[in-house]
Amino acid sequence: MTLRKQSRIALVTGGTRGIGEAICIALANEGYQVITTYRNTERETQARDWQSRMADDGLEVDLVLMDVSDHENCEKAANELLDRYGRLDVLVNNAGITRDGVMKKMPIEAWQEVIHNNLDGVFHVTRCFLNTLLTQESGRIINISSINAQRGQFGQVNYSAAKAGIHGFTKALAQETARKGVTVNTVSPGYVETDMINAIDEKIRDQIKAQIPVGRFGQPEEIARLVTFLADENSSFITGADFSINGGMFMH
Repeated sequence: MTLRKQSRIALVTGGTRGIGEAICIALANEGYQVITTYRNTERETQARDWQSRMADDGLEVDLVLMDVSDHENCEKAANELLDRYGRLDVLVNNAGITRDGVMKKMPIEAWQEVIHNNLDGVFHVTRCFLNTLLTQESGRIINISSINAQRGQFGQVNYSAAKAGIHGFTKALAQETARKGVTVNTVSPGYVETDMINAIDEKIRDQIKAQIPVGRFGQPEEIARLVTFLADENSSFITGADFSINGGMFMH
């Protein structure tokens, strides 16, 4: 892959679909050299097909194998990327999973998988690149949380806990990195029109939509627009903040 001259380098974890895909596209259109991740070798073919579709649209997005729940795997991938590009300017911690169920019936594995991927993963990936960002004395870390971290959600004690933990992580790390020119912020989307939402029964989708004051689901591109704003070099006075983008469904 040929690095575009003067490109800023952006890594988006879990960027081959949904909100992550929209973030990759938005950053690439802004001139960033974008890299995204796939979790294991079984998903490589699917990821390469996605990469080819991006290329057909004129967007050159790099791929790296990175299981965010596995710190050693993250270190290997991070070293590979730093050898390839020499720096990182923007890190978007987007990768995440759901394993929903009421707590009284939730297997311990469902708790552990969500915590390992959604919260530990943010720590693992950020830790691998943090020294690089601090040495550069510049960088943007943007962590994707959720409305359900802010208000809780029936059947999602694991997901809500992990996503709430992300903003605690954001606030603490922002204080450690601010004087080195590295900002750390959280974006908390509400219900966004992705494959996950569209797979829900239409009657339930209508019930959810009725609770959103603007009267519709968000679009992935709207989340991506906020991410590109926070990623910009001119957004250096914003750090430790949590940005709600939920159509007014939850205000605090």
